[in-house]
Amino acid sequence: MIIATTFCVAIGSVSSQPKLPSLDLAFFVRRVEPIFLEKRLSHTRCYVCHVESNNAFRLEKLAPGSKSWTDEQSRRNFETVSILVNPGDPATSRLLLHPLAPEAGGDVFHSGGRQFASKADPAWKTLAAWVNGAKLDAPGK
Repeated sequence: MIIATTFCVAIGSVSSQPKLPSLDLAFFVRRVEPIFLEKRLSHTRCYVCHVESNNAFRLEKLAPGSKSWTDEQSRRNFETVSILVNPGDPATSRLLLHPLAPEAGGDVFHSGGRQFASKADPAWKTLAAWVNGAKLDAPGK
């Protein structure tokens, strides 16, 4: 009887936890990766610093003359970048906090400048949507 009660309590506590959204590879490739290659006003592209970086955010090197990654490179980028996010919680995801201006809620740990002045920046919103589980086939995406 004690074992059955313990089992039921354990099962009940697991099922009451909210399910975290899954990160969508297709959305990442079509909407997120282009942000890393985009030249932003008064800033260099994320790619320039993060292709040769020794930190957790290291992007795959593009082939000479290429403007995008191969499918395999995109999968590796997805795996690397996914480590920098807390699915369902953009506000605590390093990918969104480091390049965000401190006055907008970002942290002080990004040596590459502030890519986003606010959370209203369209690119920041795209990254946040991905972290929140946006799918490429969802309406309006």
